[in-house]
Amino acid sequence: MKQKIILIGGGGHCKSLIDVIEMEGSFEVAGIIDKKEMIGQTVLGYKIIGCDDDLNDLFQKYKYAIVSVGQIKSPELRIKLFNHLNSIGFETPTIISPRAYISKHASVDKGTVVLHDALINSEARIGKNCIINSKALIEHDCNIADHCHISTGAVINGGTTIGEGTFFGSNAATKESITIAPGAFIKAGSLIK
Repeated sequence: MKQKIILIGGGGHCKSLIDVIEMEGSFEVAGIIDKKEMIGQTVLGYKIIGCDDDLNDLFQKYKYAIVSVGQIKSPELRIKLFNHLNSIGFETPTIISPRAYISKHASVDKGTVVLHDALINSEARIGKNCIINSKALIEHDCNIADHCHISTGAVINGGTTIGEGTFFGSNAATKESITIAPGAFIKAGSLIK
């Protein structure tokens, strides 16, 4: 029997995550948490069942939750929601698309989502509450800290370390073995040397 999970945030990233959850098959979306005025609306057929104020009550019924808010300008909301879910006691699982490839020698921490066609190679370490977006490539020996968003088509070359809370834009790339400071904002299409 599938475990029920609630998604925290009903925007565009939520839609991508629903697609992965449906394809992966371990969880069933029980509902979505969003702003109070959105309650009763649906996202891809799943109902918005509450707002942040309802999470303590929902924990009595549901064990699993995941942050489904995206991250572009700042990781602060994702960090706040992730910490709040964990303080209540929710389990924040790792959600991995069956169309992603993750080396058996890599690790992906809790609350992280890996979307379609992403590739994570040997000895790469991905922290908590990250988004590894569609077609992102994370090469061998990379270390992606907590709360990062590695965007669509990004290339993180071998041995690179990316600091906590970094946004790494679509089709941006790194040279090998560099370090990116925490909280960095890397524009789409950039080459980081």
